[in-house]
Amino acid sequence: MIPEIEKAKPEIIKAFQEEKLRETISYVFERSPFYQKLFAEDAIKPQDIQTLEDLKKIPVTTKTDLQRHNDDFICVPNSQLIDYVTTSGTLGDPVTFALTDKDLDRLAYNEAVSLACSGVESSHVLQLMTTMDRRFMAGLAYFMGARKLGAGIIRVGAGVPELQWDSILKFKPDYLISVPSFLLKLIDYAKTNGIELENVSVKGVICIGEPVRNEDFSLNTLAQKITSQWPIQLYSTYASTEMNTAFAECNAQQGGHHHPELIIVELLDENNQEVPENEVGELTVTTLGLEGMPLLRFKTGDMVRAHKEPCSCGRNTLRLGPVVGRKNHMIKYKGTTLYPQAIYNALNGFEEIKNYQIEISSNALGIDEILVRVATEIRSEELLVSIKDHIRAKLRVTPKLEFIDASTLLKLQFPEGQRKPVMLVYKEG
Repeated sequence: MIPEIEKAKPEIIKAFQEEKLRETISYVFERSPFYQKLFAEDAIKPQDIQTLEDLKKIPVTTKTDLQRHNDDFICVPNSQLIDYVTTSGTLGDPVTFALTDKDLDRLAYNEAVSLACSGVESSHVLQLMTTMDRRFMAGLAYFMGARKLGAGIIRVGAGVPELQWDSILKFKPDYLISVPSFLLKLIDYAKTNGIELENVSVKGVICIGEPVRNEDFSLNTLAQKITSQWPIQLYSTYASTEMNTAFAECNAQQGGHHHPELIIVELLDENNQEVPENEVGELTVTTLGLEGMPLLRFKTGDMVRAHKEPCSCGRNTLRLGPVVGRKNHMIKYKGTTLYPQAIYNALNGFEEIKNYQIEISSNALGIDEILVRVATEIRSEELLVSIKDHIRAKLRVTPKLEFIDASTLLKLQFPEGQRKPVMLVYKEG
C-alpha cells in the first residue's frame, strides 16, 4: 500500500505539492481569521504563493501563536466540527485542535499508510497500548487507521502489564503499538510469570513517544535493552497533534517517510532560513487537505535531519532521522551544547535505573545547571560514580545526580492533569 505519489520522481512530487499548496493558501485566505490578518499585515496575496520556494514569503507560525489565538485558526463553523483534541501542554498551555468529518478521514488515511509503511497488513492484528480518551489524538488515529487498513485492533489502553499479557496470549496480536520503555515492564512481567517471549505472537512494535534509534539509525540503548531480551522488530514513528500526520519507518528502517499528499516539510535555522543539505534544522510544516485548522509554516520545535536519497522500499519521499532534541530544550552546559535526549540515552544504559527526571535551572550567572533525579532499587556510591562516569564518557560533561524514591518521582512526573510523564522540568530562579 504505497501511494503512487510517494513513488514518483522528485519533480513530480514537487509539482503535486505546489498544486496542493495553492489550494491550501486560497482556503486559509478565505476562511482563517488568523491567516487573513497575517496576510493583510504583510501585504501577501494568494497569487504571491505559487511554488514551494514562495513559502518563505509567509511568516512562520509558532506554538505561541496557537496558544494566544487558538480559535482564530478555526476555518469552519462549529456545526461542522466533529472531534476536539488537545496537545499535551508539556511546553505550555494546551492547544485545542478541532477536526471535521473530512479531517478524521484524512487522519485515518495517514495512519493507514503509515502502518502499512511499517509492514502492517490487513490480515494482521494490532494491540493498541495507548489511550483513546482524554482528548488524545494518537490513540484515535491508530484505531481509525487500522480500520481503514482492514487490520484487527485490540483496544487495551495504557499500562497494566497483566492485562496487556492477557490480551497478547488470548488474541495473539502481530504488532503492538506502545511507548518503548513500557516494553521493559512487559519483559519483566513475562520473566516473573514464566512467559516465553520467543514463543509469543508479537513480531513487531510500532513505537510512539520515545526514540529507538540513534542518528545513524542504529538501535539506541533503550532499544538494545528491549531487543536483547525479546526478539521483535521496533519501528520508529514521529508525529504531533499539530501536524495531523505521521512519519513512519519502512522495513529498511532508515528514517520516517514523508507523505507529500498530507504535508509540506521545511527544515529551518534560527533565522527561519532553509538549512544546508544534510544539516540539522527545526522541522517546519504546512498541512495539506485539512479543513478545521490548517497551519502554514508551523515550527514544531523538533530538531531533525532530512535524508533525501531514494529508499530501498521504493518510496522517493524524504525521510526524517530521529529527533535530535527540541529547540527550546537545547542546553549550554560547561561549554557543551546538549539536548536532554542525549542524557536519556546515557541513563537508559543502566539496568539498575528504573526511572528518572531531569531538572534544568539557571544559576546567579545565568548558566544552565542540570540535576538528574534517579530512582533505583540499589543506592550506592559505587553506582552513582558509575552513572557519572558513563555520562561523562558519552557527553563529555557530568550533571549533578541524586537518588530519589520511586513513588516520589512518579508524583513529580505526573502532576495533576498531566497525561504524559514529565521527564524534563525547568526550575525558575
